[in-house]
Amino acid sequence: MEYERMCRDRPRWWTELLLIVIVYGAYSGARLLARGDVSTAVDNGLAILRMERALWLHPEVPLNELFTQEAWLGVPSSFAYASLHYIVTPAVLIWLFRRRPLHYRLMRTWLLTSTMLGLIGFTLLPTCPPRLLPGGEGFVDSLAQYSQYGWWTNDASAPSGMGDFTNQFAAMPSLHVGWSLWCGVALWHYGSRSLWLKTAALAYPLLTTMVVMGTANHYFMDAVAGVAVMTAGLLLARPLLRLSERIQDRLGTARPVPGTEHDSLPSGRLAARELSRPTGGRVVARHNGPAREPAAPPS
Repeated sequence: MEYERMCRDRPRWWTELLLIVIVYGAYSGARLLARGDVSTAVDNGLAILRMERALWLHPEVPLNELFTQEAWLGVPSSFAYASLHYIVTPAVLIWLFRRRPLHYRLMRTWLLTSTMLGLIGFTLLPTCPPRLLPGGEGFVDSLAQYSQYGWWTNDASAPSGMGDFTNQFAAMPSLHVGWSLWCGVALWHYGSRSLWLKTAALAYPLLTTMVVMGTANHYFMDAVAGVAVMTAGLLLARPLLRLSERIQDRLGTARPVPGTEHDSLPSGRLAARELSRPTGGRVVARHNGPAREPAAPPS
């Protein structure tokens, strides 16, 4: 059956876990090494803020005022910033691995490639977030303001006492926004057609963008750069998959890599050829001919 073939094409879970741990470990370590000096980071942050004001594109200012004045917005936003980034993305990745094996490799490669591209931004452009700018700019660190409600202090989302393990000047680009966009695309293209899931796919990246600005952790241009990094990662994902397949062919360890030539993202055209998705607890059967819906039960 088609579903059984797709399961055989799914990568081994332990190799995927090892790959993700290695890449994320390298990313985290390099991110710490790319802290840069404080004066350069502050200068870059002020330059971004001046550019935004010249273009009338600085929504982080009124959003930060709103979040710091209204606790009913500031407290849940602080929790969202400190946690969802590390929960939703792995959850969507695991869901793709289990339920959409035909597209998992492309989505995984897209995510990892974009993440490594983000590291280039942290290295070349260390940027002080709005909350750490010198006085007079008007920003308030809302996570520090509401720290009594959570596990963080004044070190962004890091637990108390672990601020030395984070890079406070890795604001450009915003991978909070980038990863949330990746999650939204995955849910929109590969999730069910239910209205609530489509709404969540659109709302999650939009709300994340508002949260990172309202908590004074990112500028508007950081969010724009996060989208640009994800776009570049998507453009590189398929060529990287094909390169990986050629290398495995030379080493004699190649396995079929579905989705590299005809993946549905973003057009969705492959949906007619892949195994039909579960609908209402029923799975559409795959025959030698075109897929057919099971006959409706007699009324």
